[in-house]
Amino acid sequence: MEMPSLLSVTPLYIAILGILFIPFTMYVGMYRIKNKINLGTGGDDELLKRMRAQANFIETVPMALFLLVMMEVLGASDTWLHSLGAALVLGRVAHWLSMTELGPFALRPIGMVATIAVILSSSIWILLDVLG
Repeated sequence: MEMPSLLSVTPLYIAILGILFIPFTMYVGMYRIKNKINLGTGGDDELLKRMRAQANFIETVPMALFLLVMMEVLGASDTWLHSLGAALVLGRVAHWLSMTELGPFALRPIGMVATIAVILSSSIWILLDVLG
């Protein structure tokens, strides 16, 4: 017997961001292997950039996803959820590309603004829903 799902939109963004995390992590790991740096940065500035790009993802994505899941549980529309989810994915990709210097510097602030906007918007939406 199939159980109805409480969540229909946010699992998509959880999956996309989970998949994105793999190449972001591999970008660090492969560099470590190539340069024989087992722990820390070994004083390598390139490794530090790669590590910070991955770490920033880990520092921001879980909270943003938690808030999106909570919005969906509270009954947010698919439009809200897809808009915020897409902004989060695009923001994280933009930020990562800039941090790793695979894209222009301008993508870094764009990526962070998108991520922070998702966290702020979803937090406000939840507050208004709960207090309203």
